[in-house]
Amino acid sequence: MDCVSSDSSSSIVEVTCSDSVRLVNGTSLCSGRLEVKSEQSWSSVCEADFDQQDAEVVCRELGCGAPSVLQGALYGEVEAPMWTKEFQCGGNESALLDCRRSDSARRTCSPGKAVGLTSFVSCKLVNGTSLCSGRLEVKSEQSWSSVCEADFDQQDAEVVCRELGCGAPSVLQGALYGEVEAPMWTKEFQCGGHESALLDCRRSDSARRTCSPGKAVGLTCSPEPVRLVGGASRCAGRLEVKHGEWRPVSYSDWTLKEADVTCRNLDCGSAVSTRSRNEASDRSVWRIRSDCLHSGSALRDCVSSYYSSSIVELTCSGQQELDVRTTGQH
Repeated sequence: MDCVSSDSSSSIVEVTCSDSVRLVNGTSLCSGRLEVKSEQSWSSVCEADFDQQDAEVVCRELGCGAPSVLQGALYGEVEAPMWTKEFQCGGNESALLDCRRSDSARRTCSPGKAVGLTSFVSCKLVNGTSLCSGRLEVKSEQSWSSVCEADFDQQDAEVVCRELGCGAPSVLQGALYGEVEAPMWTKEFQCGGHESALLDCRRSDSARRTCSPGKAVGLTCSPEPVRLVGGASRCAGRLEVKHGEWRPVSYSDWTLKEADVTCRNLDCGSAVSTRSRNEASDRSVWRIRSDCLHSGSALRDCVSSYYSSSIVELTCSGQQELDVRTTGQH
């Protein structure tokens, strides 16, 4: 509905929808117990046959945001029969029934173990170049509102970027993505920065009912869910990538070329140094396929599951710039 324009034509569209998945007993189209349609009947899906990548496909198919909660027993007991296949989605498919499937070992599902799924429906960035950039609008009572800069800060931005499945916020500034068309949001957000959704944050009444021109929140997040943790700033530390879940990255096959790509994705300049940190024992990590990365694919599309005790620590030039500014202040 945000992409329509008026036109005159004698040719109009007719559509047949697959109508193959639905979420029932939830509070909206984007939450509920998962049911899958096959041969005109609906079946529930057992948790053990469904994972985060499968959830990403369902949320996309339903026109919702990224999955936020994947847990059984959230939306009532199973009434439909059980689906007898295990889904093996890569996460990029446009529909759940496009995914590979294998026979499940289960014919029944323990009570409370049918898939319950919640997708994000409340943060939208408009007029940007991707899902991860634009002017912020928030949905409440079926209408969208813009947010004034004075009612929004860096911690709030971190929550929005996380909710959209993007990386860390890199730019937070008004007037970047056009003038305000939506009404103004009348609350001030007070996020701690760790919430999973913006509307989970505390709010207080704003002193504003209007917003000065060019002062509506414009936000750019890193296009990928990549982070450096445990360092002196967001531009140094242990490298972690989110692909369904956050995991560190294996040092195997890792070079400064891969490190440079990562620093650019984080808006942290170029790679200064990279080294291996050895853990006490092997753990679940991501291994980066360098040929995939250098072909121009997104970092999260180039990971594969791996076990290793050697993980990547990385320092980007953005950290050096911070050190110079800090030293200059002293």
